[in-house]
Amino acid sequence: MRWILPLILLSGCGKNPEELAVIETELGSMIIRFYEDSAPKHVESFKILAGEGYFDGTAFHRVMPEFVIQGGDPNSKDSDRINDGEGGRAGKFYGIGARETSATWMLPAEFNDRPHSRGALSMARGPNSDSAGSQFFICVQPVNRLDGQYTVFGQVVRGLDVVDKIVNVETPGMLDSGYSGADIDNPLEPVRMRVYLTTDEALGIELADDL
Repeated sequence: MRWILPLILLSGCGKNPEELAVIETELGSMIIRFYEDSAPKHVESFKILAGEGYFDGTAFHRVMPEFVIQGGDPNSKDSDRINDGEGGRAGKFYGIGARETSATWMLPAEFNDRPHSRGALSMARGPNSDSAGSQFFICVQPVNRLDGQYTVFGQVVRGLDVVDKIVNVETPGMLDSGYSGADIDNPLEPVRMRVYLTTDEALGIELADDL
């Protein structure tokens, strides 16, 4: 299925086109602007994976009201809900993992002064700071306690209403407060995505000069 991105916005002029990402879902689309100056490796890895179609068909497997929506795990493409959140890799070899085994590639932390504000795009990771792969999350509201602990590498500049829709889909934990399964925050009806790269010029939108 191809989801169409509706945009009726004015195009900027006099500037070089800026590369953006679009995350399309059945609930709507989000446009992502990148912080290449703050987290160049994270931005590069995300763009590589998007270009490969790596994210296509994956689902937002963790949605937590007043916190985040998380996705980007290839494990979420199948019907096994329990291993969602355990997979993913970096877009290329960054010195972590085995060069000849892409499944082991991880990103080094690029903690920066970008805040985890509403709509911030940040990279999920394990207990090790240098363990980020392909999983990312988008903040539903400011989450200051994550600042300096996770790498913010982009921002939702269009589609925050879609973030709000996704975070409110039904999960086992939402329907049963006593539920404690591994898929407690995993939507019962998968919210799948298609991610692709484009430009502000191609989308016909005007972005602020500052980030």
